[in-house]
Amino acid sequence: MNRYPLWKYIMIGCIILVSCLYTVPNFFGETPAVQISTNRQSLAINAATEQTIAAALQQAGIPQDGMFIADGSLKVRFTDEETQLRARDVIEQSLGEGYITALNLIPDSPAWMAKIRANPMFLGLDLRGGVHFLMQVDMDAALQKKLDSYSGDIRRTLRNEKIRNSGVTQKGETLTVAFQDTDTLRRALPALQRSLQDAQILESGAQTLTISIPNPVLVQIKSDAVKQNMNTLHNRVNELGVAEPVIQQSGADRIVVQLPGIQDTARAKDIIGRTATLELHMVADDALLQQALAGNMPSGYELLYEAGERKIPILVNTQVELTGDSINSAQQDFDENGAPAVALRLNNQGAAIFGDLTRQNVGKRMAMVLIDQGKKEVVTAPVIRQTITGGRVQISGAMSISEASDTALLLRSGSLAAPMKIVEERTIGPSLGKENISKGFHSTLWGFLVVAGFMIMYYRMFGIFSVIALTCNLLFLIALLSFIQATLTLPGIAAIALTLGMAIDSNVLINERIREELRAGQPPQTAITKGYEHAWATIVDSNITSLIAGLALLIFGSGPVRGFAVVHCLGIMTSMFSSVVVSRALVNLWYGTQRKLKSVSIGTVYQPKTLSGSEE
Repeated sequence: MNRYPLWKYIMIGCIILVSCLYTVPNFFGETPAVQISTNRQSLAINAATEQTIAAALQQAGIPQDGMFIADGSLKVRFTDEETQLRARDVIEQSLGEGYITALNLIPDSPAWMAKIRANPMFLGLDLRGGVHFLMQVDMDAALQKKLDSYSGDIRRTLRNEKIRNSGVTQKGETLTVAFQDTDTLRRALPALQRSLQDAQILESGAQTLTISIPNPVLVQIKSDAVKQNMNTLHNRVNELGVAEPVIQQSGADRIVVQLPGIQDTARAKDIIGRTATLELHMVADDALLQQALAGNMPSGYELLYEAGERKIPILVNTQVELTGDSINSAQQDFDENGAPAVALRLNNQGAAIFGDLTRQNVGKRMAMVLIDQGKKEVVTAPVIRQTITGGRVQISGAMSISEASDTALLLRSGSLAAPMKIVEERTIGPSLGKENISKGFHSTLWGFLVVAGFMIMYYRMFGIFSVIALTCNLLFLIALLSFIQATLTLPGIAAIALTLGMAIDSNVLINERIREELRAGQPPQTAITKGYEHAWATIVDSNITSLIAGLALLIFGSGPVRGFAVVHCLGIMTSMFSSVVVSRALVNLWYGTQRKLKSVSIGTVYQPKTLSGSEE
């Protein structure tokens, strides 16, 4: 007899119920919301913040559809986008500085579903709309940054070892250091080799050393520049509150950034495209400044201007003493006069360099230069009064609270290893995303209906079993994608359609194998048992080969290809379960209890007249 034990039916029923639970959130849709977060440790998102926002919205006559705190941010729901935009302005005014308000779309599913991780799938850029950037990393700037680092280390090492030299000069991608005599060069060489362990140091003459970047280090610098920029972009995007952003390398020096569902595209472009880095330079004396203002620029110096309305000229040494790479944290703060400032905390290496610099230059001025979008400005240029140790530094100047907050955000998220420029920008509207969803849904639906109609017409009752199993397969797949919070794109929808075709193919193999057993004269119950047993080996072989191809796409592919591969691989596993286990359970329920089964409804079974078989 073809019967399952009771526990199998219970297991299958539970799996179907759980799959329904995790599939349902995808049909609730999304609602406009304003997301409030903070970039200051002194501020917290709590019940008091909720009360402040609720009171401000009520006073402005703006209705809200509920609010909740999740993942350190407060999200306020609204009924439409017009109300959302009005509410954002009111919320910004009520909270003041130190908070980040961003437009967002959040799932409209009940809160109790979210608590059990029953959330809808994330939708990709092509389905939800958003912005796409293709950014190119300036590799020449990355190499120059390394050479500047070498130059600073050389000067610092020779100064600490008290070795006289004629300065460091750069020619192309090499640095040269001239000494007074060969003995001095011999003293300097081992010290520089210890300090610059990854550099290539050669004697280019009796009194000159040449420092260059070896080829392996060049390759590593370019690779690290892309990786560091990608990590920095991840940190900056997280500040914007974007769900499931796509940030990946494209080629040797390009990065793709996709922000699905983002509405405030101007702020996104501003934050992502900015290249804020901090550099510390020593300031020249007034005599050299007057010389530069007269049009005679001294060698090794650069004329910059202090930020603010007055634009005070400051002559700084081009030698970089310290960079933003040494920053561990940055927070918007206030100086002793109550003016907006940025509090920095340096790492151990940065704190040691800063301590040595301030100890050796007491009474002199140093300039903190902020480089943003290729523009250099002196944020502050204080006089060094005493040695500063501990790695705690504060920068202040002519900046508003908002500017200090943005500067802290950019410095905290990490400096870019090299500047980037946007070489391609695309904005995909929500309406186009909805159209893509509609087309993908209808193509899958009509494909499903055509397949279902054919199976029922050709295989009769067994066709109905196959269609129910196919429906369960689709249910399992959507539930699994929702549970793991996968990002669904147009290629993912194509993979779902492909999965349906592969799943029904397994049922076709089973049904035809049962027909063969009936033609061979087997009783219906025996034909069902042997049909499933013999078809299983073929189903496993075909699905494993497809799974290997899907895993190859997942490992070696990128972007939309990986999205297709994820859905494809998961679909193979769910199809094997539904086409064999679920369909067998249905067959067993329908025919398994009949002891004297004489025929099954599986369409026409062609057989010789001498053999007894079954047809509908």
